[in-house]
Amino acid sequence: MTALDLWSHEIRGAGRAALLAPPAFVLATLLLAAFGARLGSRAGTTAWMLLWAVETGIPLIAGLAAASVIGRDRATELQLSLPARYRSTVLRRLAVIAGWAALCALALSSLLIVTGWWDVFAALPAFPLGTAAVPAGQLTWLAPAVWLTALGLLAAAVFRSTVAATTTVAVVWVFEQVLSGPLRESAAPRLLYLSATARGAAPGAWLPNRLGLICTALPLLGAAWALLGNTERILGGERG
Repeated sequence: MTALDLWSHEIRGAGRAALLAPPAFVLATLLLAAFGARLGSRAGTTAWMLLWAVETGIPLIAGLAAASVIGRDRATELQLSLPARYRSTVLRRLAVIAGWAALCALALSSLLIVTGWWDVFAALPAFPLGTAAVPAGQLTWLAPAVWLTALGLLAAAVFRSTVAATTTVAVVWVFEQVLSGPLRESAAPRLLYLSATARGAAPGAWLPNRLGLICTALPLLGAAWALLGNTERILGGERG
């Protein structure tokens, strides 16, 4: 099997939902923004909606897709008997899912920069970045996407159930949206706050928050990698 055949197989194995959801979300976001502008929505309101979509929407999709990456194969027992490690297969599939979501997020954020919406973001009172920080602004979506993807993979490895893993990601995401105020104002939880850009951050706290999300994602990925190497856990998993 050539490298092209291998990655083509992993793209198909990622599932239609994981591949269609990010571009569909980007298109829906742009259409909603255009519709709101046509109805006379204020520029600040539309800008906040776009920023919130970039920061929370695509990262959530990536996390849910990562949570469902385990258990897609119909013959897991056969695959575990092959020389190629099962967790290597899972991580290749995860790379497809995360890479595609990242490409869609990059395209959306780049479009907002080109069309001038980033300048509107910068004029919002709670926006923690300025127009000069456009490159660093890509951490707006990258940090939460990495963290939720790592959480989704770990939840899948722990529960071995798509339903339980996706529920875990969704509950954490909803928890952060509902309790945004306390999380934003507390020193320790602030480091794991997913919406520090759209909902604002304390002065000087935005970059530590973004770096904190990425750094804490690494142990989550490490734990998932270790669990995926346990054949008995994989064979005993529930396919949900």
